[in-house]
Amino acid sequence: MMSNVPKVFIKTFGCRTNLFDSQVMLSHLEDFEVTQNEDEADIVIVNSCTVTNGADSGVRGYVNAANKKGTKVYLTGCGAHTKGESLFEGEKVFGVFGQSEKAKINELLKEKERFYQIGDLEFIDETVVEEFVGKSRAFIKIQEGCNFRCSYCIIPFVRGDARSHDEEKILEQITRLAANGFGEFILTGTNVGSYGQGVKRTMAGLLKRISLIKGVRRIRIGSMEPIQVTDEFKELLGEPWLEKHLHIAIQHSSQEMLRIMNRRNNVDTDIKLLNELYEKGFAVGTDYIVGHPGETEAVWKDAMSNLSQMPLTHVHAFTYSKRDGTPSADLKGEINGLVSKARMLELTNLIDANNLTFRKEHKVPLEVLIESEKEGIYTGLDQFFNRVEIECQYDLSGNWITLEDYEVREDINYAKL
Repeated sequence: MMSNVPKVFIKTFGCRTNLFDSQVMLSHLEDFEVTQNEDEADIVIVNSCTVTNGADSGVRGYVNAANKKGTKVYLTGCGAHTKGESLFEGEKVFGVFGQSEKAKINELLKEKERFYQIGDLEFIDETVVEEFVGKSRAFIKIQEGCNFRCSYCIIPFVRGDARSHDEEKILEQITRLAANGFGEFILTGTNVGSYGQGVKRTMAGLLKRISLIKGVRRIRIGSMEPIQVTDEFKELLGEPWLEKHLHIAIQHSSQEMLRIMNRRNNVDTDIKLLNELYEKGFAVGTDYIVGHPGETEAVWKDAMSNLSQMPLTHVHAFTYSKRDGTPSADLKGEINGLVSKARMLELTNLIDANNLTFRKEHKVPLEVLIESEKEGIYTGLDQFFNRVEIECQYDLSGNWITLEDYEVREDINYAKL
């Protein structure tokens, strides 16, 4: 490609949904050169997250730094809806566009005048992504938006209500990616488990159809709410193509806290569900918020007591951070930061111990997809979503490796080939 073609770098903040959206934009950049080195970029597209005030600050800091380098900056993602206007009016970004406009990226970057095109919150992606730049696994967005209204969350207001992507488009995308050598597929979205709602489709039905596509080796589901694990879904738990790890978002293990958070799950049924999955050989992960307003010492003790009955092996834990515009932001009973930090450590220590126990008790052959290499150490994830390091003199990049002889270490599984 000619050297005078502007180079574009996409900076992605936040969740897997944003990772997919960045790939959609990359697939539409026909008249620009894509670079994975931001220092050589003429144009930076900031695909932003706005889940907390801190996320907004991180995006703003990145935009300011890019401005100082003289880079032309554009803003998209969830932050476009919350901070886009102020950044645009302050001339910190050349253009702002919402998620619904990302397929137009090639034309938007040719605009001579500054623009603010926030789009709408009812769009559904039509783009079929055939390649994932720099990835060994493929992220497939199957739905957008969320109908839940958890008290701490701004996302439904910037992503819209739940709506599902066309099933045939999803299958077409996976078919093309599988033909291009991808074997692992991660189903993602704003609220993945709500797939099919209102269009007479189900997650289980979609999974069955994906499993029939030639080349599909492993399917992973980003996250599900407890109430979305249906009897139909449970019938698939023995299928070899379903990753033996499920991420069930409980957010907290105190019933009082769930009430304050305006959650739909119930502690007793959560305990029953998580144990049922564990007994079927699944590693089980969750999202968990520590230090939300109202989390008194009594509430925390109750939460930890309940948590000890939940066989969680993975946790994506957050210390509560205020998000302006949400009901939680106005609640009394804020938790001291040092208290939150101590509770976070207590939580993660428990889950880390559970994970080590799980890996020792499930000493089975591991199916590992190699994702990266550094100084002869290859790293990947096994079917239980545990990190594996393999020391090897041969190039394993992008390969599937079956490990029968490996060492269970405190934080990883390790092998030498």
